[in-house]
Amino acid sequence: MKQVLLVFLGGGIGSALRFLMSKWLNNNTYNLPFGTFAVNLLGSLLIGVLIGLASRNNLLSNHQTLLLVTGFCGGFTTFSAFAFENYNFLKSGDISNFLLYILGSVILGIIAVFLGFFLVK
Repeated sequence: MKQVLLVFLGGGIGSALRFLMSKWLNNNTYNLPFGTFAVNLLGSLLIGVLIGLASRNNLLSNHQTLLLVTGFCGGFTTFSAFAFENYNFLKSGDISNFLLYILGSVILGIIAVFLGFFLVK
């Protein structure tokens, strides 16, 4: 039960922070969801750092990993919102923003995970 509560707490905090960042950053004139993009990149970097710390000499306990990685990062990152936003680009025929957003998110997200691991070495 303690594990479920840790994931619940971390997920709630991550979701609330995602909402605030998206609300703040999605108000732009470029028609791109920068909030979701930023959250996905930051979440990818953070999960790389946290898993790197967890695997490096056990610097994070199992409970801390559940709270921060499974809970917080799971609630904070927004792949379902990302998928829906790409659906909207396709539905509206906005292929250029679809390609820019999907390629940028996937490629930079993976790079951010590597960077996270690099930062904890």
